[in-house]
Order: sequence, then C-alpha cells, then structure tokens
Amino acid sequence: MQAAVEVEKAIPQLRHRAELEKILPRCVEINRLENVADDVFHSAQAELFDDTTDMAQVIKWREIYEYMESATDRCEDVSNVLEGVALKYA
Repeated sequence: MQAAVEVEKAIPQLRHRAELEKILPRCVEINRLENVADDVFHSAQAELFDDTTDMAQVIKWREIYEYMESATDRCEDVSNVLEGVALKYA
C-alpha cells in the first residue's frame, strides 16, 4: 500500500518540469518498499508452508500472497518508467 501511495504522489509531479526532480526520491522509496515487500512475501510463504496443514488454506493464501507480490512489482515497474521520464526531461 505504501508503494501505491508513493506512486500516487509522484504522478502529479509529471505535470511541471520543475517538479520532475522530486520524482527521483519517490522512485528510490518505491524500490525500497518493493524490496521490503519481497522479504515479507518470502517470510509469509515460508510461514504458510511451515504452519499450515490444510492444503486448501495453503493454496488460498499462497494465491493472495502472489497477488500482493504482483501489485508491488507493478509499482516498481511504474517507478522505473517515472524515473526514466524524470531523467530524460529534468
């Protein structure tokens, strides 16, 4: 969620050339948050397989975790595009 908030804050800064340099720190933060999310994802999966014996629960939660991981990956993709635009036009 924090990465999505950072993306939301960065998008309006594309409108003004003077604001483009402020995008770069947001991109760094989004990338940091994505790395944190990766760590949480791996820990959650490990815990799920260690602590759960109900395979239906394992499948359900694994899919939920994968959707959340995908969302953070998309935020990182947006961050990479924002960074490219900021560097090109700043």
